[in-house]
Amino acid sequence: MRNVTAIMYFTLVGLSDHPQTMNGLFVLFLLIYLMTLITNVLIFFLVLTDYNLHNPMYFFLGNLAFLDMSYSSVMAPRMLSDLLTKSRLISIPACIAQTFFYVSFAGSEIFLLSAMSYDRYIAICHPLHYKLMMSWSVCTHMAFLSWVAGWSLSLVYILFLLRLSFCRAAPIHSFFCDLPHLFQITCTDPFINIIVEFVAGGGLGLGAFLLTFIPYVYIFRTILRIRSKTGKRKAFSTCTSHLTVVFIFFGSLIFIYFVPSSSNMFNLNKLFSVISALINPLLNPLIYSLRNKDLMEALMRSYYHFRLIRASF
Repeated sequence: MRNVTAIMYFTLVGLSDHPQTMNGLFVLFLLIYLMTLITNVLIFFLVLTDYNLHNPMYFFLGNLAFLDMSYSSVMAPRMLSDLLTKSRLISIPACIAQTFFYVSFAGSEIFLLSAMSYDRYIAICHPLHYKLMMSWSVCTHMAFLSWVAGWSLSLVYILFLLRLSFCRAAPIHSFFCDLPHLFQITCTDPFINIIVEFVAGGGLGLGAFLLTFIPYVYIFRTILRIRSKTGKRKAFSTCTSHLTVVFIFFGSLIFIYFVPSSSNMFNLNKLFSVISALINPLLNPLIYSLRNKDLMEALMRSYYHFRLIRASF
């Protein structure tokens, strides 16, 4: 069905209306965004170039780094521009495009985290068969399916979103466009869209959630059987980074999409949206790199290699 609109722009409420607060938030979020890009690009570069990181765990980590910087880039530049110029208008095509890419990257990351759980399950519960069960063919197929699932889910949402009409310039109580915000201001009954979101997103989200956490039931059971305290500590340390990322990511998304929206919850919803859009993509590389000896050693090798190249000129 055709999307008939009587307006051309939406108004984003943003994070604040106070000039001093907006200037402070601009500096803060600009630093966070730059750090997000630098850390994720660095991890992606190390995984791509360092032979010692050419294994399934770091292959998935490289994909996660690429998703994180893409996921953050969907919203951060627009938010920073609004804070700097104090412009709050966004065109309907730009709003729909932002929604599409946001859901695509977020959905892909959900399924990629499930693939990373399976990788940890095989590494700890079936270490002798790890190379066979986690071959490069299996890893690339799992990563590819994660991307396809996220983008397919987003495409379904957008196709149903195009049936809605927007005939009033109601404000969007956020700093970016997302499905729940658009459902609140449409002039068309969004019941079908909500059902599609609940069935498709809820079904796939629940499936990804179970695929992420069920392997850890077997992982913890295997760890508890290890007699050596050193062995237990080493096995558990390989999972804590991934579990931390999973809990933060799923926790913020659950609050954004499953806690009922109300006028009293707008500010809290914005807070969790900021955590999801800006803080998570920065925390992920820090959590993995600070706790990971292999990544730090790869960083030092790259640094010394760069110095040798620079000294040769």
